[in-house]
Amino acid sequence: MGALANWPGHINPGSTVDGLIHAVDIYPTFAALAGASTAQCKPLDGMDVWQTIAQGKPSPRTEMVYNIEPFRAALRQGDWKLIWRTLLPASLDLYDLSKDPAEKNNLAAANPDKVVAMQQRLNELAKGGTKPLFLEAQFKVIMKNAQGEPVMPTDEGFYSDDDADATPPKIGTAH
Repeated sequence: MGALANWPGHINPGSTVDGLIHAVDIYPTFAALAGASTAQCKPLDGMDVWQTIAQGKPSPRTEMVYNIEPFRAALRQGDWKLIWRTLLPASLDLYDLSKDPAEKNNLAAANPDKVVAMQQRLNELAKGGTKPLFLEAQFKVIMKNAQGEPVMPTDEGFYSDDDADATPPKIGTAH
């Protein structure tokens, strides 16, 4: 994924960054540039990557979490990317992005130790995570409609809304 940045006198024109930078790094980077402290914030996933952008120094980021959900997860560590799907049929995909940026050659079977290490990291991260709000809301819908057919977000009855207001509330909330 590419990005552009322009700040004359601070970013060298035509420079490129090869290191990992994630969207969550923008806030701590801008806060540091503005001299603002993030010490009173909740723990941040992002890092200050200004030295990487402005001076071409190695990125402090060595891994990137694409997602962690109860049924799937994806993690990048360096050039390696693991995609783990747990719904049946389950699958594990491992790619070396430096050699296979199009993710065509699944190397999971040839690198079982790397797969296990990355799965352990994903499990560690998942233990510290919060349940997705969608799943909590969907579970309530399932329990409410346990005797009927599954309800999708586009179906009547999906939202936990009992008032006359026609505007749908946020999933799992009332007006």
